[in-house]
Amino acid sequence: MFQAFLIKYGEIAIKGKNRYLFEDALVAQIRHALKGVEGSFQVTKEQGRIYVESLEPFDYEETAEALQRVFGIVGICPVVILEDQGFERLAEETVSYIAKRYGDCAKTFKVQARRARKTYPKESMEINAELGGKILERFPGMKVDVHHPELTIYIEIRERIYLYSDVIPGPGGMPVGTNGKSMLLLSGGIDSPVAGYMVAKRGVKIDAVYFHAPPYTSDRARQKVVDLAAKVARYAGPIYLYVVNFTDIQLYIYEKCPHDELTIIMRRYMMRIAEEIGRKTGSLGLITGESIGQVASQTVQSLAATNEVCTMPVFRPLIAFDKEDIVTLSKKIDTYETSIQPFEDCCTIFVAKHPVTKPNLNVIRRSEKNLEEKIDAMVAEAIETAELVVVG
Repeated sequence: MFQAFLIKYGEIAIKGKNRYLFEDALVAQIRHALKGVEGSFQVTKEQGRIYVESLEPFDYEETAEALQRVFGIVGICPVVILEDQGFERLAEETVSYIAKRYGDCAKTFKVQARRARKTYPKESMEINAELGGKILERFPGMKVDVHHPELTIYIEIRERIYLYSDVIPGPGGMPVGTNGKSMLLLSGGIDSPVAGYMVAKRGVKIDAVYFHAPPYTSDRARQKVVDLAAKVARYAGPIYLYVVNFTDIQLYIYEKCPHDELTIIMRRYMMRIAEEIGRKTGSLGLITGESIGQVASQTVQSLAATNEVCTMPVFRPLIAFDKEDIVTLSKKIDTYETSIQPFEDCCTIFVAKHPVTKPNLNVIRRSEKNLEEKIDAMVAEAIETAELVVVG
């Protein structure tokens, strides 16, 4: 029945003279999202609207689902496309559309016409009134309600005429790539994939770094993180995942530093490494899944201690979320079941029984002096030997 989707966007509409850049980015993201969908699609812009038109039979559900993962879209409207053959023909097609979609079920309704082509002989209000009359003639059980209708029939008059009644919610946000690039510290937990999703939703292109510690962490733990990156990439586009071997650095910190400070010092070196890789690859910020007070390394004092080693801004979109809020969002984006697989990462294998929760920066810096003999060379080697995995 449907030949196309009319795409509605939100914030892009207020971008002024730069709006076309955001529209073009959204078109590019839509085309990318549809590459994995069976069929051939034409994506076009026209006067504040974007249309996705099928050039051959297509899977409606699969196409709609793919579009629901494109940031920047607020509404996806399955449309019937009509050639302009006069108002009577439009009325016939509209009545036929309602009969096929809704049968004879009684509903309150209104018609909402938009006449973008000003040469059309009837104005919007005339179309609304006259089409409403035709619908009432055909469906006497229906009633007009212009304030709170159960059914709204939308008519857009352009070079062709677009008829639709459904608006499938999109994810909102901004098209990926319109707000620079940042580096996500991605672990196998619940939080960091959600953090990546949230920042990508604001138009930020995501790269990611994962700290692997073989033989203490398994290949299955590594694959779990690759799988999580793939889940996020369904929304964020392809992700460059840098897998850093962190074993030697972690063991060296364990040998040379107080064990209650291990988590903080380890975290500081992760931030240093992520920032250096990000700087080399064009990132402008770091992203973490930290939430205040969730664990010992996420107290305000601990966050301040890890922040101190960074010159890039650190984005923490989950900072004030309760755990249940994060779990709910992880289920929505389908990362939760992967995150809870029982394969430990390097953040969990050397945790002290009683980690410091209010680290003193001067004390932490003093402890890090014990690492001076080898740590710079080890960090450089970890960065140099990082494995790149392209996901999505």
